[in-house]
Amino acid sequence: MKKLILILSLSLLMMSENIFAQQDSAWTLEKCIDYALTRNIQVRKSELINQQYMVYAEQAKAQRFPSANASIGQNFNWSKSSVTGESGLKGSNGSSYSINTGVTIFNASKLTDLIIQANLSIESGKYSLETTKESISLSILDAYLQILYAEELVRNSEKQIVSTSSQLNLAEERLRLRAISQSDYAQVKSQLASEKLTLANSQSQLVIARVTLEQLMELPVSDNFNIAHPDIAESLNQKRIPDVKLVYEQALTLKPQIKNAALNREIASYDEKVARTALFPTLSANAGISSGYSSLNSSSYSGQFNDQIYPTIGLSLSIPIYQKKQVKTSIAVAKIGYQNAELSETDTKNTLRKNVEQACVDVSSAQIKYEASKENYSATLEASVLSDEKFKQGVINSVDYLVSKTNLIVAESELLQSKYNLIVSYKIMDYYMGIPLTL
Repeated sequence: MKKLILILSLSLLMMSENIFAQQDSAWTLEKCIDYALTRNIQVRKSELINQQYMVYAEQAKAQRFPSANASIGQNFNWSKSSVTGESGLKGSNGSSYSINTGVTIFNASKLTDLIIQANLSIESGKYSLETTKESISLSILDAYLQILYAEELVRNSEKQIVSTSSQLNLAEERLRLRAISQSDYAQVKSQLASEKLTLANSQSQLVIARVTLEQLMELPVSDNFNIAHPDIAESLNQKRIPDVKLVYEQALTLKPQIKNAALNREIASYDEKVARTALFPTLSANAGISSGYSSLNSSSYSGQFNDQIYPTIGLSLSIPIYQKKQVKTSIAVAKIGYQNAELSETDTKNTLRKNVEQACVDVSSAQIKYEASKENYSATLEASVLSDEKFKQGVINSVDYLVSKTNLIVAESELLQSKYNLIVSYKIMDYYMGIPLTL
């Protein structure tokens, strides 16, 4: 007896551990989003682009420092000797060494503008990355809800099959007793076949939804992939009254695409400033030191190297006079680029406004449709229960029963759709208001 109790205890312990392991392995929406943001290709490419911006910014800062170059040359020469009267070529060799440095003293703030522009590009890259992450997060949310929706479709289809199978057994018994016609029995049998097909389609939709989510997460497709099932209450209607103006104003201050568009406009303004610097002179300082050796000189190598050291220092001023309209063209193109950036910023704001307006309308309509669908399902379910009972008692024929059954399936499907449409509309509204995507 003690051994039996011990075995049962161990079995219960193992079962509980398996249940907890399955719960731990289930992917929550937050876990899916976090995983996708570390693996998604588009996110990783945006991160690499940001790294490029940082490298370019370091390069722009380095332009303020002097440049330094060193050069070493070794030459071999041959010539005919006309002094000694000897025939043939006489060879000689020589070496040269030099170190030069230069620095820009004045270029009409070109270097400063380039540094500022590079830093703005880094900030713009961060907002672009954030925009990509938000887009991926919304896609993950949609795919996650599609799985929950498909799972409920499967459960509803299975429930309908159980109910219809019971009625088919009853119809078969009545057919043997000749209480109903062969036609009535065939209609119930056809209904069961149709519901099995609906179940197959729902199962296929569930598989596709899972694959879609796994692919968005850059996760290998696996049969062991399971998501967590949050508690979505039946009374999920929050009865919100969306304020388009309030939501839009919040979105303007929060959404990264708006900030990115503003930065791109500012970056474009520096293109014109940088182009205008080509109209002004450029002052540069340079210095260097050189030495050399020649075999034609009778002095030793070290002697020539020490005696022929030539230091140099100087200033150079480059004054633009005529550049074949290159500078004017660059300025004109930069102005057009700035105007284009202004239009892009306006278009981004307009797109956001339209999306917010649509989101507010979707919330209002989804709430109304959900309540209507819930009321319709409740009434249809009540009628269907009565119809089932009447069919069992032989009061109604199979045609009336199947009409009632079809109405229930349609009402149940509409309620399920309206339920998830309402959830999606709330989450989209939360997104524009800066509320994290959770379930």
